[in-house]
Amino acid sequence: MTVLQLIHSDYSRYKKYGSNFFVILFLTQGFWASFQYRIASFFYKKVKFRPLKIFIFIPLYFWQKFIEIITGISLPPSATVGHSFYIGHHGGIILNSETVIGNNCNISQGVTIGVSGLEEKRGVPIIGNNVYIGANSVVAGKIKIGDNVLIGACSLVVKDAEDNSVLLGVPAVKISEKSSKGYI
Repeated sequence: MTVLQLIHSDYSRYKKYGSNFFVILFLTQGFWASFQYRIASFFYKKVKFRPLKIFIFIPLYFWQKFIEIITGISLPPSATVGHSFYIGHHGGIILNSETVIGNNCNISQGVTIGVSGLEEKRGVPIIGNNVYIGANSVVAGKIKIGDNVLIGACSLVVKDAEDNSVLLGVPAVKISEKSSKGYI
C-alpha cells in the first residue's frame, strides 16, 4: 500500500467508530500519532541517500517528538505497523523501534510493546492481524501473538499466543478462544 492508502485506511477506522472529518483531523490524538508515523515511516524506508536522509530527518524527528509530547504516543518510524491501525485513547503508548504489528489492530491507552528476555530469547514481539490490546497492557519479549487475539486490560504477555486466543492476567494466560471479534 502507498502512504496515502495507509493514511486513508487509518482514517477509515476512526470514521467507523462514529467520528466526523473535523473531529478526527483536529481533535483525535491517536490519528495525529498514526498520521505522523505514516509520513515518518515512509521517509525512513524510502530515503537511502545519507545526506538527504539527515536533511529530511531533522525536521521529522522534531515533529515526531512534538506529537509524542502532546499525545503521549511513541510510534518510531522504524516500527512496522499494518494498515487500518487504531489507537483508542491517547497517553502512555510506547512501541519499541523494532515492533511489528499486523493489519487492523487496536491499541488502548497505556500499552507498552517492548524488548525483553536474555540472550537468544531477547527480542521484540511480532503481533498478528486483528489484535486488540487492552488498556495498560504490556507485551514484551521475542514472542509471536497470533491473529484475532484479544489481550485484556492490565495484562502482561511474555509468551506466544495462539490464533483466536483471549489472554488475561499477570502473567497472561489463555482464558478462552472467543477471539477479538467484536472488539475490532
